[in-house]
Amino acid sequence: MYAENSKLGVKTNPILVEHLGLIEYQKAWDYQRKIQAGVIEGSLPNTLILLEHPSVYTAGRRTETHERPLDGTSVIDVDRGGKITWHGEGQLIGYPIIKLRNRNNVVGFVREVETALIEACTELGLTTTRYCERSGVWIRDAKGDRKIAAIGIRVAKGVTMHGFALNINPDMSAYDHISPCGLADTGVTSLAKELGRDITISEVLPVVERNLLLALERIAE
Repeated sequence: MYAENSKLGVKTNPILVEHLGLIEYQKAWDYQRKIQAGVIEGSLPNTLILLEHPSVYTAGRRTETHERPLDGTSVIDVDRGGKITWHGEGQLIGYPIIKLRNRNNVVGFVREVETALIEACTELGLTTTRYCERSGVWIRDAKGDRKIAAIGIRVAKGVTMHGFALNINPDMSAYDHISPCGLADTGVTSLAKELGRDITISEVLPVVERNLLLALERIAE
C-alpha cells in the first residue's frame, strides 16, 4: 500500500507501507537490509514496515555485558544504536526505511518518530512525553519514569533502518531478565497497563501508521 500526504503542500515521493504480521527477527532484519540497499540506489521506494516479532532479545552497539540476560538466554547482536531491548508479541514494531531529505538530520528523524508515537498515544487516551536525555516515548508522573516505546536506528548513506517498538499488551515479564535500554533507574510499561483495559495491535496499528506517515513525509526525500 502506498501513502502520500498532499495536505503538506510539498510534493513528496509516496511511502510504501508493508504489514508483515508476526515474523522472526532475523528474517525481518535481512529484509530491512535488502530494502535499505534498494532505497540507497534508488530502485526501491521509501518504505514503512509494521510487524510483530516472536520473543527475542536484541543488543545494540552500546550494550554492556552486565545488561544481558543472566540466565544465558540467547541475544541477537545488531547494528543499530542503543543498548539491549526485548521484542515480542503484543508489541507493535515499526521499521521506517527512509531517505532523509537532510541526510545529516538523524536527531530530527528520531524526534519526528517520537512525535508520531506521542500523538498516537494521545489519540488512544494516554498522555506521553519525551525525555530530553533519553530517546523513546515516556510516561513521567508521580509513579516514576517508565518507557512505553523504544527507538533505535541505523543510518547508511542518508537512509534509515531499524526503528521503534511500542508496547501494546505484551508479556512484560520478559523485561525482568535484562536492563532494558541500559536503564536501571526507570521502568517499562504498556498501553494496556496504563489505560487499564484490553487493547490490541489491530486497534493501535492504524492510529500509529497514520501519525507516522505524516511525520515521515516531513523529512523524507
